[in-house]
Amino acid sequence: MKLRLDNIRLRNKMLIVYLLSVFTPIFLTNLIFYTVTSDNVKNQRMKDISRAVEQIRSEFRSEIEDAVGISSVFYTDHLLNETLEHSYEQPAEYVEAYDSYLRRMLNSYGPVYHSVNSITIYVDNPTILPSGGIERLTNYVSEQEWYNAIMNNKISRPVILRTGTGDSKDTISIVRKLDYYVAQNQYQKLLKIDLKNDAIVQIFGNLNLQGSIYLIDDKGYVNYTTDARIDWLREKVSFDSISQPVRTIQVESDYESYNYLSGWRIVATIEESEVIQTVKKSRTFVVLLAALNLLFATIVIVWITRSLVVRLGFILRYMKRVKNQQFDLIQHEMANDEIGQLTSEFNRMTTQIERLINDVYVADIQKKDLELQNRHVQLNALQSQINPHFLFNTLETIRMRSLIKREDETARIIHNMAKIFRNSLTWTKDMVNVQEELGFINCFLEIQKYRFGDRLTYHIDIDERAYECMVPKMTFLPFVENASIHGIEPLKHGGTINMTIKVEDQELVCEIVDNGVGMSEDKVAKLYRYLDSDEEMGDRIGIQNVIYRLKLYYGTGFRFQIDSGEGRGTAIRIVTPIDEHTSLAVG
Repeated sequence: MKLRLDNIRLRNKMLIVYLLSVFTPIFLTNLIFYTVTSDNVKNQRMKDISRAVEQIRSEFRSEIEDAVGISSVFYTDHLLNETLEHSYEQPAEYVEAYDSYLRRMLNSYGPVYHSVNSITIYVDNPTILPSGGIERLTNYVSEQEWYNAIMNNKISRPVILRTGTGDSKDTISIVRKLDYYVAQNQYQKLLKIDLKNDAIVQIFGNLNLQGSIYLIDDKGYVNYTTDARIDWLREKVSFDSISQPVRTIQVESDYESYNYLSGWRIVATIEESEVIQTVKKSRTFVVLLAALNLLFATIVIVWITRSLVVRLGFILRYMKRVKNQQFDLIQHEMANDEIGQLTSEFNRMTTQIERLINDVYVADIQKKDLELQNRHVQLNALQSQINPHFLFNTLETIRMRSLIKREDETARIIHNMAKIFRNSLTWTKDMVNVQEELGFINCFLEIQKYRFGDRLTYHIDIDERAYECMVPKMTFLPFVENASIHGIEPLKHGGTINMTIKVEDQELVCEIVDNGVGMSEDKVAKLYRYLDSDEEMGDRIGIQNVIYRLKLYYGTGFRFQIDSGEGRGTAIRIVTPIDEHTSLAVG
């Protein structure tokens, strides 16, 4: 099928041109540019974070390697082993040995390795005096956690753990057995190297982003973190037990290639918003650029479109005036484009047509108009001779013929239709009782049941006290009709209408509920607006006129409620005062 644009208005055509040739290309181009830029910025940011984590991992490993290197020197030092294994008869003899070798060895690494805070050797040799860097291996020491950790280590290699005094374990230490010369050893000797806390804080404080960094040991416990929520100095905290925000990015680097740090890892957690912070700056730039491009293109399109549409609109407006015999000329500035030429030709043509009509056809048109009016009068006279009783008699004849042919259902439907038709034309009394109103409703529902068959079911429940209550004629029927035609008829499988009329506290309450297609919020709001509207009643008996009549009869005593939604049916509730002069004795 060939696509045709002839039936589309010029303004809409220009809008299509704008959407397809300007807006869509600019939008898609900027969207692709933003997507590619965002991915590149995000990937670069993730690389920067990974490099920062790798830098922390490398610097921490370097500090540990320095301490492990020192421990290896102590571990393999034969003279140190002999000095610690020697039994001193006099304290002066040990002091001499300490001054000649141990002091120099213990103090020689501090100036070289700035991250080393202290080096301590624990030995159970009773002839050695506690001095700078040399301590007795007492029961207090053997009760420390780090002592048990090194003693449970089957392999003679450094053990890295957190130590400290009291409840606060704020120091990372390297502990090692000095058992290299095991054949010559008669005493137990342990080496403990404490790292400076400031050096560790400086290493883990280099992560230039809004996030947290965790040092996790081989058992999954946090040994250091910048997360202020974690009290890692006084208790063991498992990393898996730490709750993280929903949109959190986790970057991890491990130490699998280093035996003494096997199982240890560095983990950084960063909120996704921090990672895409730079992306937001790019988004702002892209949106601003797209807005400027669209604004410039829109101004140009509107400027050109206005030049076309406005002037063509003038021509069209004056052409409609010509149709109504108003031969006004278009007052316009001279223009050399096609629309300017069209305007000039229209003025010339209008002048010629007006002159021709005035000279030749005015008299003839007046004559034809008089003949048409005479024929219209004759037609109205013929139509007035058709009395409504003719239609009633015709329907009654068809009903009688249906009864003769035993088409009882057809006869009943025709009877109901005639009854409703006669009632709609007869307005000798405006008030009827509920029983009469129900008669019209039953006639209508039987007709609808005849149309739809099993697709429509209905149930009417009436309080016996309500039968003699007086209501304005045709009060409930329009709502039942609306439920049937607009609520149930569109449903493929039909539906149900339930109607209840009862007396409550000197008020007549009517509820009409259907399970039809329901109404939108706009339609419900429109019905409620009828309650506040003061418009005059129209020609038809519809819902608007019913509400208008009930307001005239009852004023503020009339209440109207509606509960409806698309796809869930409609419930109508009408409440009116009971006329005190009715024959019903309520209560």
